[in-house]
Order: sequence, then C-alpha cells, then structure tokens
Amino acid sequence: MAKVGVVLSGCGVYDGTEIHEAALTLLFLDRAGADIRCMSPDCDQLEVIDHLKGAAVEETRNVLVESSRIARGEIADMKEITAGDLDVLIFPGGFGAAKNLCDFAVKGADCTVNSEVERLIKEMYRAKKPMGFICIAPVIAARVLGPSGPELTIGNDEATAEAIEKMGGRHVASTVENTVIDRENKIVTTPAYMLGPSISRVAMGIEKLVHEVLDLA
Repeated sequence: MAKVGVVLSGCGVYDGTEIHEAALTLLFLDRAGADIRCMSPDCDQLEVIDHLKGAAVEETRNVLVESSRIARGEIADMKEITAGDLDVLIFPGGFGAAKNLCDFAVKGADCTVNSEVERLIKEMYRAKKPMGFICIAPVIAARVLGPSGPELTIGNDEATAEAIEKMGGRHVASTVENTVIDRENKIVTTPAYMLGPSISRVAMGIEKLVHEVLDLA
C-alpha cells in the first residue's frame, strides 16, 4: 500500500485549496488503495476571501486549521513529515497553493516557497520519489526544482507558462483531461481548474495523475 501525502493550503478556491480538486484526489487515491496522509504547513493565510462576494475580508485564518476542514480533522503539521514517511506527494491546486504555500500570486517568477514545503519537495526529489502537482501548483515545482528543468503543465495560460520557464521549468501545453509526465524527475502535472470547465472534465485529468504517480512509485 503506497503512502501518499496530500498537501493542502486552506479551504476554498480563492484563498486555499480548490475543494473539488482535493476531494477528487482523495477519492481516486482511496479507490487505488493508497494510505493517505493529509498535511499542511502551520502558518497564516495570505488573505481571507469571502467566496460569496469574491472580496477580501479583514480576518486572519490559519492554513493548517482551515485545511483540516477538508481532511475531516485528520491532518498533520507538515514539519512532522519527512520523505521517509511517504512514497508519493501530491499538491492539489487552488489559490492557496499560490498564496499560502508560496507567494507566486504576488511575486510571480520571483516568488519564494514556504520553508517546510520546499524542504519536503527537495527531500522527495533527492529520494527519487514521485510527486504530482495539480492546477496552479506546478509553479511550486518550478520554483523549487527549476535547476533540474522539470517538464510541467498548467494548461495553456501564456503568462503562467512564461513564469514557469523563467524559473527553470519546461512548460508543455495540455488539455484538462490529460497530464504531462516527466519520468526523469518523477513529476506528473495536470491543468485541472486552470482550464476547467467542469468537475467531470477536471476529474479525468486528476484520475490520470493519481494513477501515474502511483505507477512511478
């Protein structure tokens, strides 16, 4: 049974984890018989968004606490997890990946990555263990692993693709139902809601990603 870490970044597409992407990832992992371990860094969100109004509110929320909503309370502080605890690591998307796990949403290609997120990615990479990045999350892989030139996709958004290339990644255009597999670096990516347009279409790409990262383990 593969031990798979799923990294969450809050709860809600505009300031945390994209909930559909997270739920689909967990569903397909469970169907595949994986031992799932949800985790998140213990830090404050960059901002809090009222998802009904689409506007920021004056409020502070903790990423680990908010992520626990998706994980039904079964979640670990990322600092307690090492690559030795896992066989696979997957990052669902949502703006939290670009706001809380890194600051790409603010700084673009000049972004920095949360120290615990960077540590675990580098540990997994050195251990030659596969990782999956969904939606906007491939920008994290580009920032951390850029010197290795990973092949990544966020779909076909030109500005984000350009930023990935600037950070050292090699962007490959993809449709929502498909993935890009970098076998040398053991990284799988899929566009998900970077393209949409529906949960059923997004599910197709995420299901492929789950099976492909498990096959690389």
